[in-house]
Amino acid sequence: MKEYKVTNKELIYPDLCYKIVGILFDVWKEVGWGHKEHFYQKATEVEFKNKDINFESQVLSKVYFKEKPIGAYYFDFLIDNKIVLEFKVRNYFSKKDIEQVYSYLKSRDLKLGIIAHFTKDGVKFKRIVNLVNS
Repeated sequence: MKEYKVTNKELIYPDLCYKIVGILFDVWKEVGWGHKEHFYQKATEVEFKNKDINFESQVLSKVYFKEKPIGAYYFDFLIDNKIVLEFKVRNYFSKKDIEQVYSYLKSRDLKLGIIAHFTKDGVKFKRIVNLVNS
């Protein structure tokens, strides 16, 4: 994975990110620890609807070579056609998780992804930025 240095100190989509992360913390507080990813996803869908957040879940994103599809990704959420949100249930962020979300961003030419981990200690999240073509 290629590393990119952020030169602009402004956050990408700060208001929407703040709302998303707040919803994730609300879901964790209500649902608690130790469930499958799917349960957190369903609870988050309910909250997105309650808070009028525009989203799609289980989003198909095809990858093309010379205008022919060569594969596809499915990611957990696409929020407001801008932000990819991917869920994990574990206590650490792996390089593989980061590369996965980065690939999702490239497949849709998006700028921002969030990996949310539901842990026994709460929600932990990481922002993944795609600065290519920005």
